[in-house]
Amino acid sequence: MRRSAAAALAALALLAGCGGTPHSADAPAPAAGAGRTWTLVSTAPRGLPGPWSGIERFARDVERASGGRLRIRLRGAGEVVGAFEVFDAVAQGRAELGHGAAYYWRGKIPEAMFFGGVPFGMTAQEMNGWLYHGGGLALWRELYAPFGLVPFPGGNSGMQMGGWFREELAGPEDLRGLHMRIQGLGADVFERLGGVAVSLPASEVFTALESGLIDATEWVGPYNDLAFGLHQAAHFYYAPGWQEPGPPLELLVNAEAWAALPADLRAVIEAAARALNDTMLAEYTARSPAALRRLVDVHGVALRPFPPGILAALRRESDAVVDALGASSPQASRIHESYRAFQAAVTAWHEVSERAYLDAREATASPPP
Repeated sequence: MRRSAAAALAALALLAGCGGTPHSADAPAPAAGAGRTWTLVSTAPRGLPGPWSGIERFARDVERASGGRLRIRLRGAGEVVGAFEVFDAVAQGRAELGHGAAYYWRGKIPEAMFFGGVPFGMTAQEMNGWLYHGGGLALWRELYAPFGLVPFPGGNSGMQMGGWFREELAGPEDLRGLHMRIQGLGADVFERLGGVAVSLPASEVFTALESGLIDATEWVGPYNDLAFGLHQAAHFYYAPGWQEPGPPLELLVNAEAWAALPADLRAVIEAAARALNDTMLAEYTARSPAALRRLVDVHGVALRPFPPGILAALRRESDAVVDALGASSPQASRIHESYRAFQAAVTAWHEVSERAYLDAREATASPPP
């Protein structure tokens, strides 16, 4: 007898508190007639902390909450399709699911970059507010509908780092001629300041930096950067991540495959996607502090704030780039207006909530013993 959507959601809620090892993405599919097996292709390499561990949890939750009626087979970047081919693979039905970042498809849908991290834009908490309760998700789905895709928020690293540099920075002039791996709108900003933006998938970042093919790279933050060994290729680590302050990843679902699912399995996917989005942010929040301490205390990384002159130049050019994108099409204009209105409202609220509290906590902290 088919499990109701309510029962499936209840089962998934119980799974949130369960431990256990994620199921093997390479396990054999159920016997014919026993259920469905979907393939998820990722822009991340297999085993990358955060994105990969997140989709492992997602696959486990879907299988367990559906009672085995839907299983997810995971494939990392390059195993079935390249990192930059995930969007097309899901749109064409070669895979039912994809996981990646919206800025990878900028050549196909420039407006998608509003959903992949906006320079000096909203944080992860603010993005989730806009997507789930401010109309952002509806705009996202409207944008992807012509391609036969249904997007879901698929995780967030939270505030990223500004990147790894082989040489120390003093002012905006140091960015001129610098070759940096940087994606999305941040790449446009960097080039407006005279830099050379290089687009590379995750699997090529370390080698390019170590070999000198690039002079700098932004990646994610301490949790992933330590795992990638980027400290072995560059010494200076800059903050904050102005280019991606709260960049959502996305879970893409093929629209035809989605429509063919019974209502209760769609409810399972929806709930598992929400869990993926929430839990990944918690994972980064928990793991990044220790990773940063290890980078600095054990590996001797030089942690630096961006010089004020560089931040001011980046902010000026960021505003110009984002406004230009917002004026690029009627759909971009609607998304931009919604994004900016929500950001303004939530910024006003955070002045008397998050920022006020953090300032108070710092000001009243007892001195270390």
